[in-house]
Amino acid sequence: MSNTYKSAGVDKEEGYKTVDKIKKAVGETHNSNVLNHLGSFGAFYEIGGYKNPVLVSGTDGVGTKLKVALDTKQYGSIGIDCFAMCANDILCHGAKPLFFLDYLACGKLDSEIAAEIVLGMVEACKDNNCALIGGETAEMPGMYQPGDYDVAGFCVGIVEKDQIIDGSNIKAGNKIIALPSSGFHSNGFSLVRKVFPDFEEEFEGKPLYETLLVPTRLYYKEIHKVLEEVKVCGIAHITGGGLYENVPRIIPEGLCASIDAAKIKIPNVMLELEKRGGVTREEMFGTFNMGVGMIIVTDADHAEKVLHLLDDAYEIGEITEGNEKINLSI
Repeated sequence: MSNTYKSAGVDKEEGYKTVDKIKKAVGETHNSNVLNHLGSFGAFYEIGGYKNPVLVSGTDGVGTKLKVALDTKQYGSIGIDCFAMCANDILCHGAKPLFFLDYLACGKLDSEIAAEIVLGMVEACKDNNCALIGGETAEMPGMYQPGDYDVAGFCVGIVEKDQIIDGSNIKAGNKIIALPSSGFHSNGFSLVRKVFPDFEEEFEGKPLYETLLVPTRLYYKEIHKVLEEVKVCGIAHITGGGLYENVPRIIPEGLCASIDAAKIKIPNVMLELEKRGGVTREEMFGTFNMGVGMIIVTDADHAEKVLHLLDDAYEIGEITEGNEKINLSI
């Protein structure tokens, strides 16, 4: 019998099935700016309505949170995570997401699983007025084991040049406002999986994996609601490395983000991980978002307006003078 691509482990027909299962839903994310459809070598997106547009891009994956989804066969939220990790990053500069592309790699493609993952991306794109305009599905036997998947994405947004937010306008006296996370989001899961090896155990009346797989919160609507009415000096997406690593990225030299950790509302699952794993509080804050998904830095005069616009936001600190870019009292 002659060798074929299928006998080597790659089933092209399964790939065609995946496209069939997602094509209609993906098309529903498109708007008049999308000039072609799935199947072309490249995706076309027309830009209009801006005076001096700047494109802002971000790329990311889901990390080992994917392992929780694969082990429990719960794939629906992973696509949302992938989109959110990319889109939330470009929001930090005031950009509106325009389009998204995904990359899905596996050892043996299952069109049902692949479609479920991509349909999560579709849901997130729709919620953020963003078009899913392309992607790649790579079946690579030998590189991945059957049942293994990896997911990554790439988001492009746009902002007027004179409206870019980069932290350069931050000054002493500004207030730091926290937007709550929905949980671990998509960071720190190597430690999560070490402390919580049994995803099926009961936690707060339901299987633990349901809490772990709550998708990364999308902040597009909240951030742009604020930007329409309030002058924002800086925005930080709190991902891997927590507040310690992400807040200093927007703080100018000579200033310090003074944050009172006692004001932060830490999710119960993180407190349980800290207790059960014997993890120090400093390590927790240096690994996880600890309940803060994003921060907004704004003038003291505007802080109350931000808190009024965002029901669940709350103040956690202020900008002071200092040589260290963050002072987190824990």
